[in-house]
Amino acid sequence: MKKVLISIKNNEITFAYKTSNSSINNDLINTNIISNNELIFSDIYIKDNSKILTSFINELALQYNITKVNISKMELTPLIIPLLTKTNIDTLIIKEDEPLTYSTCEALLTLKNLKNINCFSLQPFMLELLDKHHIICDTRSEILYISNFMETNNLIRYSNIYYKTSVRITLPLSLEDLKDLKDFLKINKYLKVIHINKLLNKELEKIVNILVHENRTNLKIIIHENISDEKTATYLKELNKTYKRKYHITLSLEYTEEYLDKNLFSQTIINMLKVCGLIICSLVILVVTYIGVSNYIALKDVSKIKNELAEVVENTTPEEVKEIIEEKQIENEKKAIEEETPKKDIKLITNHKLVSLLPVNKDIIGELKVNNTNIDYPVVQTKDNDYYLDYDLYHKKTINGWIFMDYRNNPMNLDKNNIIYGHNVYYSGVMFGTLYKVANYDWYTNPDNQIITYNTLYENMQFKIFSIYRVPKTNDYLRIYFKDDLDYLNFIDMITSRSIYDFNVPVSAKDKILTLSTCSDNGTKRLIVHAVLIQNEADTN
Repeated sequence: MKKVLISIKNNEITFAYKTSNSSINNDLINTNIISNNELIFSDIYIKDNSKILTSFINELALQYNITKVNISKMELTPLIIPLLTKTNIDTLIIKEDEPLTYSTCEALLTLKNLKNINCFSLQPFMLELLDKHHIICDTRSEILYISNFMETNNLIRYSNIYYKTSVRITLPLSLEDLKDLKDFLKINKYLKVIHINKLLNKELEKIVNILVHENRTNLKIIIHENISDEKTATYLKELNKTYKRKYHITLSLEYTEEYLDKNLFSQTIINMLKVCGLIICSLVILVVTYIGVSNYIALKDVSKIKNELAEVVENTTPEEVKEIIEEKQIENEKKAIEEETPKKDIKLITNHKLVSLLPVNKDIIGELKVNNTNIDYPVVQTKDNDYYLDYDLYHKKTINGWIFMDYRNNPMNLDKNNIIYGHNVYYSGVMFGTLYKVANYDWYTNPDNQIITYNTLYENMQFKIFSIYRVPKTNDYLRIYFKDDLDYLNFIDMITSRSIYDFNVPVSAKDKILTLSTCSDNGTKRLIVHAVLIQNEADTN
């Protein structure tokens, strides 16, 4: 257990390890007030009581008008930075002469008011990342490459790291190489090929273990070595089978031209591989072309439907709207009698725009709009959650389907959790094909984008986003019915804790929420958006 000294002087707050041998009073739960401007907490106490200390540090910052923080040791940063998230701190100084770690760099981005940091050194790509978030970094030493891995691959800028599709690794790896490789994999999204200068079994295993730990699969590792030993070649083949089966990682050998000249048989194999590669490339081109054409057709078809719907709305007379409303109202009342619905739950139809679309498709129950995406569609509902996966608004078969509400939900009187589904086919831009944008930092931090509009035949509503996340296939967020308020609040806590961002939007037991669900990561995961009802008013059209 270590002791952390917190001291305040000249509108600055400093966090440092206390070197004194004096013990901490256990009666104070590992805390001890030294004076009005100094306190001591154990690191264990800070970890166990972070929420309390976050509020406490915020109060101190307000009371003493503190805008600057000093942290004595780099290893203290993961403990201290979370305590500063609610403060107005704009300057942070790390006094230890150690390079800034990537994990610390990521943590600094959670401090919304941070404008300046001072540290000993950091890698160039971190500097770019901080600059992207408008944080000025002042270093006390020259920015240099730390590892051979970063220098070899020219990973100077954050964008270089993010978009890099192939890297070269020189074995054996140093500790700095290993650390930077891990940081690279945390940032990079497009890596497909790793080139290795030679085969070292233990070093290769290290690399694969790091890839697996960082959940990086569908990769190819090319080993640049002239292997002629049959035992080694057999070992590599078996290892390749194992890695392909377990991790979808492929091992490949690439010989030097000099070696190939001396080994005609090997050259023949390489030529055959090239032919296979050409065939594969051709297949890939065909697939990409097919996807591109499919997306173009999808956009064209959906645009045509939306234009036709606009014409229907424009050409429907008030008399026709009134007639449709009367027929729908009678239908609702008959259904209510059959289901023994209380009269107070039978709402009047007021949304004339949606009413005019009912002759096009009687399943239309609402309309959904998500800002700064292509999502602006009528919403349908039928007797199951299967039909509109394969059919559009005109009941025409299509892989894009249509936007639809869960068949269990009540379209007239919303349930606690109201679920709307839509396909994300090839990121085509139709249906929920642009919902992926909600997971981008620039999108979800824009207040205008956090408001979702959902109107029904009976009322206009606005919902505010409180949780966005990706999750492996599961049904736990698709609950509609809850035993009691506590059961519902536990559900809210679960889906809120998954969010990639803290929207700080409260949800009470009386609130109703909207859930948007679509496929993500080639169908292996689901992208989910939850929003709480904040405005509910009758349509005045």
